Amino acid sequence: MADPATIAMAVKAAVAVATDKRTWKTIGVVIASILTPFILIVVMIASILSAGSDHNKAAIDLSFNGGNIPETIPAEYASHISDMSGCFTVLDEAISEVEVRMEGGALDNIRIKSIFYSLNFGAENLSLSQAEARAFVDCFVVYEDGAAVPVSMETAYEKLSLAGMTATGEIQANAQKIYERIVFGGAELFTGEIERGGTGSTVLDISLFTDPATKNNLDLAAYAEQAFDAGWGYVWGTYGNILTDSLFSYKLEQYPDGVGNYEDFIRSTWLGGRTTDCVGLIKGYGWLNPDTLEIGYGTNDMPDIGADSMYKSASVSGSMDTMPDIPGLAVWKSGHIGIYIGNGNVIEAMGTKYGVVKTNLADRSWSAWLEIPYINYNTGE
Repeated sequence: MADPATIAMAVKAAVAVATDKRTWKTIGVVIASILTPFILIVVMIASILSAGSDHNKAAIDLSFNGGNIPETIPAEYASHISDMSGCFTVLDEAISEVEVRMEGGALDNIRIKSIFYSLNFGAENLSLSQAEARAFVDCFVVYEDGAAVPVSMETAYEKLSLAGMTATGEIQANAQKIYERIVFGGAELFTGEIERGGTGSTVLDISLFTDPATKNNLDLAAYAEQAFDAGWGYVWGTYGNILTDSLFSYKLEQYPDGVGNYEDFIRSTWLGGRTTDCVGLIKGYGWLNPDTLEIGYGTNDMPDIGADSMYKSASVSGSMDTMPDIPGLAVWKSGHIGIYIGNGNVIEAMGTKYGVVKTNLADRSWSAWLEIPYINYNTGE
């Protein structure tokens, strides 16, 4: 321990520093120089994630959906978009690797990328290796007997924290806002017209199909219209079967976040009717047996793939300004897909609280159109 004389000298020195305005000014300058980069990042994040920022909206939409970066976008935003898009490409590959190990179903890739976006925005020269991407995606699943099983968001955030990626409440809130914007065009953000069916019928009827023996674009459109007329519900991971208690329990276990967070709503609104998710509306038609009118998982050579994988595997696709007027084409944006039925209308499984609805093609922020793989498009051309 220091002797009293030494302590007294230290106290006097401290008092002298505290009363010297020039010293405090110098300290202030040093602190400001240290904190300024962090303050700028915080300000930039606030700007990017602020609902009122046009650059924010453009940055989010372009990062997720692609497209040409306008010259009017500031350089820091353009760099951010380019870096984030590159990371998303690697994340998509890692998500696909994990989905192969799932026993049916798919990961919520938009949820995963929204969290990555919120966690990493502001990082300079952002990049992601395949190993880093796989480690990130693995935070959203557990492996049981070699099979990948999705975990709840609470567990996912805990695993991210253990991996050194702590998501504060603000980061989680921002991730949710981004997610809502990208998924189904942002349900709360969409102000266009939404038509709902609602007969409640669970009967599958192929009497209006042009050729039940083949999987073709016109019958896909007819199938989608039937789902709309009947008012099918939306449950993540389903594809047109009746939502029984046992199926609902399985989906609750399989998707504790995507289904579990809406358990009460689904139970009171969709239980007992037919339900689907966006890409399940297409897969359900592909898997429909016209003889038995049963939807058999993974049948008729149509694999269980997500909306993004369906778009990426399409051999015929294009930007929205080149879209031909052919019923049965799909329209796509990152993480979401719908079925064009002609006359400027789209039928889509829009989200848990919406179900299968009809929207105007021009009102939605679709990124591209495509001919769905495994569907015959010779009819109606």
